[in-house]
Amino acid sequence: MSRCAEAAAVAATVPGAGVGDAGVRPSMVPRQASFFPPPVPNPFVQQTQIGAARRIQIFLLGIILLPIRVLLVALILLLAWPFAAVSTACCPEKLTHPITGWRRQITQTALKFLGHAMFFSMGFIVTVKGRVASPLEAPVFVVAPHSTFFDGIACVVAGLPSLVSRSENAQAPLVGRLLRAVQPILVSRVDPDSRKNTINEIIKRTTSEGKWPQILVFPEGTCTNRSCLITFKPGAFIPGVPVQPILLRYPNKLRTDVFCFLVFTCIQLCVLTFCQPFTKVEVEFMPVQVPSDEEKDDPVLFANRVRKLMAEALGIPVTDHTYEDCRLMISAGQLTLPMEAGLVEFTKISRKLKLDWDGVRKHLDEYASIASSSKGGRIGIEEFAEYLKLPVSDVLRQLFALFDRNHDGSIDFREYVIGLAVLCNPANTEEIIQVAFKLFDVDEDGYITEEEFSTILQASLGVPDLDVSGLFKEIAQGDSISYEEFKTFALKHPEYAKIFTTYLDLQTCHVFSLPKEVQTAPSIASNKVSPEKHEESTSAKKDD
Repeated sequence: MSRCAEAAAVAATVPGAGVGDAGVRPSMVPRQASFFPPPVPNPFVQQTQIGAARRIQIFLLGIILLPIRVLLVALILLLAWPFAAVSTACCPEKLTHPITGWRRQITQTALKFLGHAMFFSMGFIVTVKGRVASPLEAPVFVVAPHSTFFDGIACVVAGLPSLVSRSENAQAPLVGRLLRAVQPILVSRVDPDSRKNTINEIIKRTTSEGKWPQILVFPEGTCTNRSCLITFKPGAFIPGVPVQPILLRYPNKLRTDVFCFLVFTCIQLCVLTFCQPFTKVEVEFMPVQVPSDEEKDDPVLFANRVRKLMAEALGIPVTDHTYEDCRLMISAGQLTLPMEAGLVEFTKISRKLKLDWDGVRKHLDEYASIASSSKGGRIGIEEFAEYLKLPVSDVLRQLFALFDRNHDGSIDFREYVIGLAVLCNPANTEEIIQVAFKLFDVDEDGYITEEEFSTILQASLGVPDLDVSGLFKEIAQGDSISYEEFKTFALKHPEYAKIFTTYLDLQTCHVFSLPKEVQTAPSIASNKVSPEKHEESTSAKKDD
C-alpha cells in the first residue's frame, strides 16, 4: 500500500472527512505472522499448588525418608571423591589433553555406578529409551527441555560426557573435584575471549575422532517450565558434527522438577523431592542428527531443525524466548511491572528489528513510565494520550490501533517495541524531522512559537480547541522551539513521528489532487535548518 493510500485511510476517519467510521481500523501495516504472540506467554514461571492432603503426606514421609536420603547422598559423594581425585591428580584445571589409560577407565566406571546409586537413593526411578550413540557416531549430546538441576541425571545415563560449566564451579569444594573428573569445558566470566575460546575448545574436542569424551549441552541455556522449547543457542551446533538429541520427561503429579521463578528455592525443591516415595523420569535418546552442507555453514539452521524435531517428539510448541527474556522479566519486576510484561521473544525481536539488549532495556524504562499507573502493566488509550500530552482524538486512536496488534484495546511491552521499530523509528529520520520543523515554522524565522505549534497540531489531530501548552513547555527551553530542541525531542520520543508523517501524507495527497499547474508552482518554503538551502531560496526570490 502506498504512503498516499495510507494517508487517505487515516483521512477517512478524521472529522470532516465526510466518509468512513472513526472506529474502523485501516490496514496500514501488514500483520506479519512472524510477529504473532508466542503460543506460550511465559515459559519461565511455574506456580505449584500443594493441597492439605499432599502436605500431610509430605510431612509424614519426610520424617522417615528425608534424613535417610540426605545421609545416603552425602555418603555417596564422599565415596566418589577419591575416584575423582585420582582421575584429576596432577592435571591442570583447564585440560589441554584428554585423560586416558587406566585412570579414565577405572574412575569412569566407578563414578557412573555411584551416579546411578545417588539418583536411586534420592528416589528417582529412571526409564531409558533408545540407544546411546558412540563418540564417533555423535560427538555431542543436546538435552532438552532443561528445567532443573536434577537434569544432571542425563549426564549419568549418557556415560558421564564432558559438560560446559563456569570455571567457578570447578573450584567448589567436593563438587568441584567431581566436576573436573568429567573433563569439563570451563567458561570464564572475566575473560573477554572466553566465548571464542569455548567455541574453539568445543570444535577441537568434537573433531578429535573419539580421543576426548562426548560433550553434553543444554542448548536452551536456562531453566524453563517445560511448556515449550525456547531458542537453542548455536554453540553445540557450530562444529557441524552429528548430534544426538536427548529428551527429558518427568511424569509426576507434584511438579518438583521445575526450578524457575515463583516456584521453590534449591533447598525447598530438594526437600520436596526427597520426601516423595519416588520421582519418575524418562530419558529418551533420539536418532542421531547429521547436519546437511547448508546446516554446517549455518549452525542456527541446524539448531532450529533439531529443536523442531525434539518439540514434535515432546508434543510441545517452540518459542523464540531466550535468557535475555529472563533478564527483561527481572527488570520489569524491578520497575513495579508484572514480571511477564518484560517478555518479548528477544531472539526474534532482536533479529528482525535489529535491536540489541541495551535498546530493548531502554524501551522497557520508557514503557514502565507510561504503564506504571495502569492496572496489569498494559497501556490503554488514556495512558497513551496522557504520555503524549495529547487528547484522545480519531488520529490518536488510529495511531494507538497500529500499536495494538492483537486488537485487545491495550498495548503490551512487546507491541510497544514492535510499534516503535516498525512504525515510528523508520519515520523519525533526519529528513522527516527537518520537514516537520519547517511545517511548524509557519513564519519561516527558524523558531516555532506556541501559536504555530498549536495551529499545526490542531490541524493534524482534527481537534480545533486543542491545548498544547504542556507539550510545548516540555520541548522548548524558552518562549520558542529551536531546531535542535525539536530534533532532540523527536529522537527521544519517536511516538510522535507517525503523527507528523500522517499530516505530511495528507498534505501530499491534497497537492496531488490539485490541477497540474498548481502542483508545479514553485515552493517558497525556506529552510532555516540548512543555511545553504536558505540562501539559495532567498536569492531565487530576489531574482523573481
